[in-house]
Amino acid sequence: MKILIAEDDQVLADGLLRTLRKGGYAVEHVASGSEADAALADHEFDMVILDLGLPRLHGLEVLRRMRGRGTATPVLILTASDSVDERVKGLDLGADDYMAKPFALQELEARVRALTRRGLGTASNVIRHGPLTLDAGGRVVYLNEQMVELSARELSLLEVLLQRAGRLVSKDQLVERLCEWGDEVSNNAIEVYIHRLRKKIEQGPVRIATVRGLGYCLEKIAG
Repeated sequence: MKILIAEDDQVLADGLLRTLRKGGYAVEHVASGSEADAALADHEFDMVILDLGLPRLHGLEVLRRMRGRGTATPVLILTASDSVDERVKGLDLGADDYMAKPFALQELEARVRALTRRGLGTASNVIRHGPLTLDAGGRVVYLNEQMVELSARELSLLEVLLQRAGRLVSKDQLVERLCEWGDEVSNNAIEVYIHRLRKKIEQGPVRIATVRGLGYCLEKIAG
């Protein structure tokens, strides 16, 4: 799950980065509206946390341009303003939720989980595929009701495959989802993570199929 934070308050941004990364999310940060606009035009995210009072380009304009490009990614607005008109304008432009500063990081985490569930079209934190169960809130995986110990990378990789179970996911898509800018994660590294993940989950009636030259697909094994 990859999140973009657009926030010019470095102290708040650092707190958000630490909290969300600890929760298992891949998170990128930009400090201006122009940087946010460029990032959203060039990269794919699962969610955006967008401050309205950004320098160089207002958050509402970032949102307007984003929706104008047809991007349906969930957006959580952060605002220091008490103006109802500004919040209404943000929602009318396509924001999914808003939080007024100051706020509790625990509540922000809960709203992030809710919005990512909405983006996936589910009302639950739990994703199931046959005997595999991922509790996205608790960041815990079960196979045949037994807990499976996964690294943060392996868990994030499995989450992407579960979200697209039965469909092909390319290596490039996995790199884009799992990596944060500046990280050295290559296609070869993805192969290593896939190998490790297979050893941990393919004891049950599921498998990660390789489509040579194209990518991977999480499948159930017929019985």
